[in-house]
Amino acid sequence: MQTTFDTSLPLAIGSDHAGFQYKEQLKAWLTGLGWTVEDKGTYSTDSTDYPDYAHPVALMVEEGRAAAGILICGSGNGVCMTANKHQGIRAALCWNEELAMLARQHNNANVLCMPERFVEYAVAQKMTELFLATPFEGGRHERRVEKIQGA
Repeated sequence: MQTTFDTSLPLAIGSDHAGFQYKEQLKAWLTGLGWTVEDKGTYSTDSTDYPDYAHPVALMVEEGRAAAGILICGSGNGVCMTANKHQGIRAALCWNEELAMLARQHNNANVLCMPERFVEYAVAQKMTELFLATPFEGGRHERRVEKIQGA
């Protein structure tokens, strides 16, 4: 089981209208760090449906075409529920730095979901940084992750 993200692959990012501002800011920041970022939308603050963006992000990760996914909506719940419908996706709803790290360390999460309406941008940026940098611990957690996947 892979413990870190493959930095040769792009990051898939998506949001609905309620997550658009953070998506745009994170995309620019991540690009500045050297990541290739595949933006799956939305492309404005016009009202839209989060599954239209969560599914393409999850699909890229599921098919191995993206190292990881980042999804943002108002509460984070909608994009998280949608992404977790995909086999092999372990999307984690996070609202603080510790949760983002634990999602990686203990759950080998491959999609970070965040609530723009409930966290400051600085927290979202730090969660993203920690999520991408934190390796999966494996060990006792590996069998648990395998059970999530039905293995």
